[in-house]
Amino acid sequence: MEEFAIQNELKYIIDSPIIPPADANFKSGFVAIIGRPNVGKSTLMNQLVGQKIAITSPVAQTTRNRLQGILTTAAAQIIFVDTPGIHKPHHQLGKVIVKNAIIAINSVDVVLFLVDGSVPSGGGDRFIIDLLTKTQTPIILGINKADAQPDKYQPIDDSYYQLAAPHNWQITKFSALTGEGLTELQQLLIDGLETGPYYYPPDLVTDQPERFIMGELIREQILLLTREEIPHSVAITIDKVEEDPKITRILATIYIERDSQKGIIIGKGGSMLKTIGTAARQQIQKLIAGDVYLELFVKVAPKWRQSRLQLDELGYRVEE
Repeated sequence: MEEFAIQNELKYIIDSPIIPPADANFKSGFVAIIGRPNVGKSTLMNQLVGQKIAITSPVAQTTRNRLQGILTTAAAQIIFVDTPGIHKPHHQLGKVIVKNAIIAINSVDVVLFLVDGSVPSGGGDRFIIDLLTKTQTPIILGINKADAQPDKYQPIDDSYYQLAAPHNWQITKFSALTGEGLTELQQLLIDGLETGPYYYPPDLVTDQPERFIMGELIREQILLLTREEIPHSVAITIDKVEEDPKITRILATIYIERDSQKGIIIGKGGSMLKTIGTAARQQIQKLIAGDVYLELFVKVAPKWRQSRLQLDELGYRVEE
């Protein structure tokens, strides 16, 4: 029922008259950001839309859902699809998120194949190229992390140019972290789109419900603060949101797979859970531009990543 209400709310926003008519030269379309884990996909989308909507972490495979970010300029509207890092899946959750990434490749107008310019190309990049050669969608190869390249970077760049050359892909180089080269990237993406309408109101930066972003901000702090101890066996549900003029009260549940992980999340005397809650609350306050009271609960759900039923309950579904 709640999901139906959210979908209806989004449909109302999309269908409402606040979407202006586009002129004859206005361009619009969907761009999938594809790449190996940890190449900077979420950082890039946050930078392009000008606001944090996707979580980032030094831990690989941070992104799980296909998150859509929206960039609107005077000339175009680009809807970015931030996909999970494409890798060989090791559990049911991995199969779901990689299948969703592959679906995205064939359902957008342009694919931005993002690579890590601080290291040479590898087998993971070639695996993705094999997938991309099976699609008719135009491809742009984006060499990210220009700011992190060593002094002798030319062999690194050459390794990617050699991958792109047989397919005649356009290539651009930039830094999602510093913003260097993003103007050129943005124009290249716009050039690849057809003329079209506004899909969303110009001031919207994501199509995701606010609750989803809240849950992701909590999960981000768990990844940052626990690092290797709790890598990807964590999921978040937002159980209740109460708003009044002075404060927003949020109740959320952290799901993990083992009792030992519960102890790590809670910490001695509840210290880790308090740290996670404080950091997440500060991020959520930025999201809603107001004061937040955040209460976190921790529950064990054994092997939830292997269960299609539990994956559905926690919001991880194969895209249509």
